[in-house]
Amino acid sequence: MQGKAALSKGFIYLILILGSFLMLLPFIWMLSTSLKSPGEVTAMPPVWIPEDFKWENYAEAFAIAPFVRYTINSVVVTVLSTIGELLTTILAAYAFSRVNFYGRDIIFAILLGTMMVPGEVLLIPNYVTLSNLGWIDQYEALIVPWLASIFSIFLLRQFFLGIPKELSYAAKIDGCRDFRFLLTIMVPLAKPALITIVLLKAIGSWNAFLWPLIVTQSKEMRTLPVGLTSFSTEAGTIYELLMAASTMIILPMIILYLILQKYIIEGVAKAGIKG
Repeated sequence: MQGKAALSKGFIYLILILGSFLMLLPFIWMLSTSLKSPGEVTAMPPVWIPEDFKWENYAEAFAIAPFVRYTINSVVVTVLSTIGELLTTILAAYAFSRVNFYGRDIIFAILLGTMMVPGEVLLIPNYVTLSNLGWIDQYEALIVPWLASIFSIFLLRQFFLGIPKELSYAAKIDGCRDFRFLLTIMVPLAKPALITIVLLKAIGSWNAFLWPLIVTQSKEMRTLPVGLTSFSTEAGTIYELLMAASTMIILPMIILYLILQKYIIEGVAKAGIKG
């Protein structure tokens, strides 16, 4: 029995290692390509380890387009949209989990149903709305449509439902109003879920490409993912510089994820499926 258990465990570890390798393979190729010469990029068979590491590719990639401006735009959009979504999520999740009002469950079910609508279906009506408001090629177009997330509200609501109601009863007896109870008790207890929401939102906003591409027209309003199109010209794509810029763009989010990944696991695990 012990031999079978060890064999089964070893097989599971082997599958996990292979899966991890397959997930890391594109990143390894991206890093390798970012250090190659133009000839090595198109060489056949593929070159995995460059003969000479071209570290100057990173400096050249950063100078080929106004990436300082792109970085500022990405930081502004990511920070403001994350803060906005966090505020709307906390308030909505508390209302749907603790406040009794007419039609609460029906409204929440309808909101959950909207998650099944593909985002691409909403691109045209959202663009028309923003165009009528005069927000195209403005920060408002990049931030305002993403100040709320049904998934984040659902996740935090599930976490709030797991907090004993006796805490709210005791707080009301002590004269604590709903808003103060939310800020002083519910929010601190929901720290793992909130960090999960912030991290997922920050990564999604930082890496967003399609929406910023549609609603921005000038180079001054582009974000980093859209700025990668600078390496694709009529003459072709400069792959080594494109991979160097891509590495610089995703590196902050990878570091952030590695630092806070335990909170994602804890937040999702504690949220459960309640209510």
